[in-house]
Amino acid sequence: MKILAIESSCDETAAAVIEDGRKIISSVVATQVEEHKLYGGVVPEIASRRHCEAINGVVKEALSQAEMKLSDLDALAVTYAPGLIGALLVGVNFAKGLSMSSGLPLIPVHHLRGHIAANYLAFEELKPPFLCLVVSGGHSHIVEVKDYTDMNVIGKTRDDAAGEAFDKAARTMGMPYPGGIHLDKAAESGDPDSFKLPIPKVSGNKYDFSFSGLKTAVINLIHNASQKGQSLPVADLSASFRKTVVESLLKNFTAAAQELGYEKLVLAGGVSANSLLRKRTEEECAENGWKCYYPPLSLCGDNAAMIGAQAYYEYLAGNTADMKLNAAATMDIAAPKF
Repeated sequence: MKILAIESSCDETAAAVIEDGRKIISSVVATQVEEHKLYGGVVPEIASRRHCEAINGVVKEALSQAEMKLSDLDALAVTYAPGLIGALLVGVNFAKGLSMSSGLPLIPVHHLRGHIAANYLAFEELKPPFLCLVVSGGHSHIVEVKDYTDMNVIGKTRDDAAGEAFDKAARTMGMPYPGGIHLDKAAESGDPDSFKLPIPKVSGNKYDFSFSGLKTAVINLIHNASQKGQSLPVADLSASFRKTVVESLLKNFTAAAQELGYEKLVLAGGVSANSLLRKRTEEECAENGWKCYYPPLSLCGDNAAMIGAQAYYEYLAGNTADMKLNAAATMDIAAPKF
């Protein structure tokens, strides 16, 4: 089954053709990173306008690379939630127009489900059930993937997501957007034990996260030093911050795996590209005899290939939409509605 997928939830306009949820036939991504660097982060209105300008060309290029026409496809897929509402609407309305004109079925895909499915493109042997840590700029979830479309969130952030904390800490250190990547690189040459930072703790659900206090602690350190005319060693502070975030994520992730009996652990989302998170997850899995999976760097960020991968399984489950499909800025990964 060949599916043309469209992704426009944030600042990447992407299209891809995917076969049977496991094979990438083509994948095209038009990024807006350089423009948003001018503002230190994504400006929603600009992102929406750039999607409008790029989407037609990106879809045409994906079909061209696949050497296909719409008549060669079996279905269309699109990210409809969660994300920037204006950006999502560009992709959803474009996909609805294609569906109406071609008669192809339309498959709505939850963005975070797509991130999880990126691993299906890299690992043919990976099948549910497994436990997944989904970490990105806007989300930090521990998800039980019981089946391809049957998921249960057992832990999530109470405030800032891990990726958001990385980006804001990096920006305060003077790093350009997207800050998390630059912080990760700076941390490689730093001492992770040079700064003692607070370990986030929350009451209630033992698998939930909190990164707001940690982020604020680092920002206050930098501001206090600046007010005294002092400068802090950026590499050491980056390494200490990265270590604290990663250990906080893994503490809950591995505890959940042990308690629930999962032996396959999966990383997904933009922060799954973090070098220390990948390394420490591998070490924890090796120590406990678990299998470890995380997507290649090319599939960690937003892309349409992952949307096409998840769309295949959504289609098999009967999850298709009509012309009433709308976008949603927020949506539960465990029980999406459309």
